[in-house]
Amino acid sequence: MLDFRMETFLAVCKYMNFTRAAEALNMTQPAVSQHIKYLEKRYDSPLFVREKKHLVLTPAGEILRSALETMRNDEHTMKKRMKESFFSKKTLTFGVTMTIGEYAIIPTLGDFIKAHPDTDLHIRYGNTQGLIAELYEGNIDFAIVEGYFKEDKYHTRVYRTEPYIAVASVDHVFAQPVHTLSDLVSERLLVRESGSGTRAILSRTLALKNMSILDFKQIVEVENIHTIVSLLCEDCGISFLYESAVAKEIAEGKLRQIPLSDLMIKHDFTFIWNKDSIFSGEYKSVFEELQHINQKKNCGID
Repeated sequence: MLDFRMETFLAVCKYMNFTRAAEALNMTQPAVSQHIKYLEKRYDSPLFVREKKHLVLTPAGEILRSALETMRNDEHTMKKRMKESFFSKKTLTFGVTMTIGEYAIIPTLGDFIKAHPDTDLHIRYGNTQGLIAELYEGNIDFAIVEGYFKEDKYHTRVYRTEPYIAVASVDHVFAQPVHTLSDLVSERLLVRESGSGTRAILSRTLALKNMSILDFKQIVEVENIHTIVSLLCEDCGISFLYESAVAKEIAEGKLRQIPLSDLMIKHDFTFIWNKDSIFSGEYKSVFEELQHINQKKNCGID
């Protein structure tokens, strides 16, 4: 169990403000300051400094924050495991991004569920940044994400690598001949919301060309991939998605890939969990089993 002063430290790390941390903890600001001073004396290291009126963690503070977050999350998981021990079963709670959850993992997950009748699964959907927050708070054991994140805070494994393509209806008539990304700016763009890994990849790709999403003539922002795919089939614009999200529609002749000479991207779907967790061995085993099932299915092995 974390010392109450360590809980105070984590609150300050979350808000980077003593006053806001005090309000969240229903404490006075002097009490928060006292707790931080106690920890600095205990570990003989400054934990925060002020830079241009902003609170910043010191290198020692970063080390303590990382260690305490892992301890907090492991304690949460340990309590859950202890309760489950009375019922001879366990629960895995994990998150997947929309693309992965709806298109990339279902067959694999089906085999995993059948192989573990003594395990309850709680599956949460969200965009990459939302799932990273859930992992940070200890609300999920691990996640499979497609977007960008700070890898130094997590153990990571590549679950699979997926082509990222430009897509349109087979009936779509382009405003001008299309050869490169810049030729598409006169089109209506169907795009995921901010925080989505699918959008983040597009934003970074465009930035390398000195472009942005705002360069497109019209933008339709949608938080659901099924809706984007349906709108593509209705010829309501163009989009950039993982190939697996539109493989069925392309095979059926409803959609087609837009060939672009400057868009040849493959991106990783990444399995992540909190660094240095005492449950790392368990999460690694789950990853290896899921990847093994996925590889067998891709090779057509029953």
